[in-house]
Amino acid sequence: MSTGTLCNARSHLPVTKVLVLLTLLLGSAFALAAGVPVKSPNDDNQYRLIELDNGLRAILVSDDGADKAAASMNVAVGSGDDPKDREGLAHFLEHMLFLGTEMYPEAGEYQQFIKSHGGSHNAFTSFQDTNYFFDVQAQFLEPALDRFAQQFSAPLFTADLVDRERNAVHSEFSAKRKEDGRRFYSVKKAVSNPDHAFSQFAVGNLSTLENTEENPLRPDLVNFWKNHYSSNVMTLAVYGPQSLDELEQMIQGRFGSIENRKLAPKRHPASFYSRDELPAKVTADAIKDVRSLTLSFPIPSQEDNYHTKPVSYVANLLGHEGPGSLFDVLKRAGLVESLSAGLGMDTGESATLEISMSLTPEGLRQQDGILPLVFDYIDTIRSQGISKQRFEEMQQLARIDFRFREQGEPVHEAMALSRQLQHYPPEDILSAPWLMERYAPEQYRDILDRLTPDNLMVFVLDPEPELETPQQTRWYDAEWQRKPLDPSALRGQGQPALASQLRLPAPNPFVPENLNMVTGPTMAKPTLLGSHDGLNIWFARDTRFDTPKANVFISLRTPAARASARSSVLTQLLVDAINTNLNAWAYSARLAGLDYSVYPHLRGVTIRVGGYSDKLHTLINRILIQIADPQLTQQRFDIARQKLVDNLRNKTKNRPVEQTSEFVQTALIEGAWNTEDKLAAAGQVSLDELKSFSHALLSQVDPVMLAHGNLTRAYALNLAQQIRAIVLDGSTITKVERSRVRQLPQEETQVALDVNHPDTGYTLYMQGNNTGFQERARFRLLAQILSSPFYEEIRTRRQLGYIVYATPFEMLETPALGFVVQSPGAGQEQIDQAVRQFSRDFEAQLESLSEAGLTREKQAVISKLLERDRQLGDISGRYWREIDRGAYSFDSRQKLAEAVSNVSKQALLKVFRRAVLEREHALRVVTPEDGFNADTTLSRLVKRPPVPAT
Repeated sequence: MSTGTLCNARSHLPVTKVLVLLTLLLGSAFALAAGVPVKSPNDDNQYRLIELDNGLRAILVSDDGADKAAASMNVAVGSGDDPKDREGLAHFLEHMLFLGTEMYPEAGEYQQFIKSHGGSHNAFTSFQDTNYFFDVQAQFLEPALDRFAQQFSAPLFTADLVDRERNAVHSEFSAKRKEDGRRFYSVKKAVSNPDHAFSQFAVGNLSTLENTEENPLRPDLVNFWKNHYSSNVMTLAVYGPQSLDELEQMIQGRFGSIENRKLAPKRHPASFYSRDELPAKVTADAIKDVRSLTLSFPIPSQEDNYHTKPVSYVANLLGHEGPGSLFDVLKRAGLVESLSAGLGMDTGESATLEISMSLTPEGLRQQDGILPLVFDYIDTIRSQGISKQRFEEMQQLARIDFRFREQGEPVHEAMALSRQLQHYPPEDILSAPWLMERYAPEQYRDILDRLTPDNLMVFVLDPEPELETPQQTRWYDAEWQRKPLDPSALRGQGQPALASQLRLPAPNPFVPENLNMVTGPTMAKPTLLGSHDGLNIWFARDTRFDTPKANVFISLRTPAARASARSSVLTQLLVDAINTNLNAWAYSARLAGLDYSVYPHLRGVTIRVGGYSDKLHTLINRILIQIADPQLTQQRFDIARQKLVDNLRNKTKNRPVEQTSEFVQTALIEGAWNTEDKLAAAGQVSLDELKSFSHALLSQVDPVMLAHGNLTRAYALNLAQQIRAIVLDGSTITKVERSRVRQLPQEETQVALDVNHPDTGYTLYMQGNNTGFQERARFRLLAQILSSPFYEEIRTRRQLGYIVYATPFEMLETPALGFVVQSPGAGQEQIDQAVRQFSRDFEAQLESLSEAGLTREKQAVISKLLERDRQLGDISGRYWREIDRGAYSFDSRQKLAEAVSNVSKQALLKVFRRAVLEREHALRVVTPEDGFNADTTLSRLVKRPPVPAT
């Protein structure tokens, strides 16, 4: 588990959930000559690994059909390298590298180039790595690499920008001070071994990045760069449609000029936890209504075990969710809501294995009884779980997944490869995440031998902890307390009734057997097979990716789901019960490459099932039966209602800009209910009412289905027959109209929210006049042209906040432009004045935009709209959205792209003046509360008519 700092407005936080198919490794059946990357048989890309004269290693990927190119540089330097008196320096350096180089000295030049050519860029700093990445229209890869390489060979570290950017880092720190993830992570740092660099503050702020005459920051920054950044600790991935020779030519000189200082990555030999402080339990205070229990076991580093992945084998059993699993037993007892297991942090010297649970209120009360049950299950695995049959099943599933691997977005592929090149030899760089070469019982036992009560640190996150002598973390003010644990109290059966229910997983019945492709060409778009008994059946055979997979969507639209806030709450509770009832049985399907979700939406409930088509029908049938006749119990109802109440209450503790942006959506989308109304309803509904609602929900239905992928027409018709027989028997077919967006008044509407957060939130939503393609195109193009200058002015030059962006704020095809700012120091009036000044100044910039410049920006928008589909799910999702909006020609993105190409500068200026300068149909939502009445404004807005269609 690595914690990173993802720059701009996103964060990279630890994820411990382990699904074994993503971490197991492929057997040696696909092994090729040493030094040549082993490819999936489904991978048509070409690869080349090279090492430049300066020691920089690179992997080149030639994908001749790619319309996007990408690059990622991974530097084996992270927050673990920070000097103790300059915490956050690695993260600060990451920020500074973007701000000008010898060849491109302007601070925003790189960002503007990438944005204007249809791309995006970012970076993150983790404990041992800093990763920089971008994507761009493929034909502009070479000039983008020119700018990118300069950041590592000739950064300026401009003195005037040092103080400005340390403010940006401080804003990033401030924006997340009240987030439980960051606060809890600060507690984990506080209780870790002080001799381990993990214990240090990683983000940085104005204090740790002090910049005074007595303690100037720039010399420390430059020294850190010189003493840690070196070409021989860098790994580069470049992905594009160009040939391998062309790609190599692009990088040789540019990246070969990075200095090789012959440095070595820092080692971290100290243990994560002080040995004399184990076992112990650490309880931390949560701001939101969240409850969690994490067991953290120190283990040796697993980097050298990637061929066998013993932690993945053990974690697969610990985190299994099938009948009799630890999770299943605890969930049926009403104690947990989720459970995950897997490798935590691994520094190459030491690591942790972690079991994490989300607790119910009752589970929090019984936390001490859960711990012995965990060790009961570990004992069961130790005595019965090491089996060659289990290994072979995991190996088979991993091989199938690698055989039919689908390509991700170029930037995601590049990011993964640049990091993997740091850790794996060339021949394994592509296959390592799936390799499982041999049965390794001795390694499994070694891991299990370390999962003992005396080698344990327990972490509890509690919204109302009873802390006798609390301590506070230094920067996040999170209260916590550590108490020693008695290992003997964790041994034996703490809860015999639950322990007797524990059992290991049975063989997986969903392992695919028929992996053949159906015959017939890929269909250009879905066709309507008919409307049998009111069920619209859309079908498209699609085998273009040579994967025996399919996706099926079934939407049960019903007027009952959106009749009131109460019906919305009941729909959510019903879906929770359905998913709970399915989970244990269907978990094996997830492991075998099938995935599903049942989710509520504005028009009803949708079922989505996807994966290998061989046993798709079995999973769909079981879901349909559960939809038709869900099992509803008082225990599950009480837990689900409390969870819903907690989630609704927690919304009031989100970041200010999350709350301002949500107000916009709640106020303007028909059928969306505000938090207060749903909270009131959740407090009133009963189990009997939910039972009545479950029978009435499908009394009137507007059903529709899409079957797409490796399927036949007969399969789709047979599936439709199942739906009619199981779910629609006795239903009256009706029409449920799609929700629309309400039109704002002509003049600007102002709303202030009372939010308990030190930062100011600001969202300015500027709405289009209609939902036609021409209006949508103008707003998309305007957002494209505005976004980089807005960011540069508000965030970089004025220093008003870390979370700053201009975005197309389109909802349900209603075009809009959004300006979003969260500031730790400026009030909403100061932000608004800055936004108004930017808008006035930008008018002249827009007027002076050349025809060539306008064409370039149009092409950037069009390239994103028409970006190549890389996975079956991308196409399925697009088809499904078109069906939802009734666009049965399935060419909305082509029509929008054509409209973008036809936008004139005068039309663009007209929209800019109307929407941005005059703020017609604009909604400004700010925090904190300052005299405006949000409830009154909301009640007025929900009565507004919808935005016209044309």
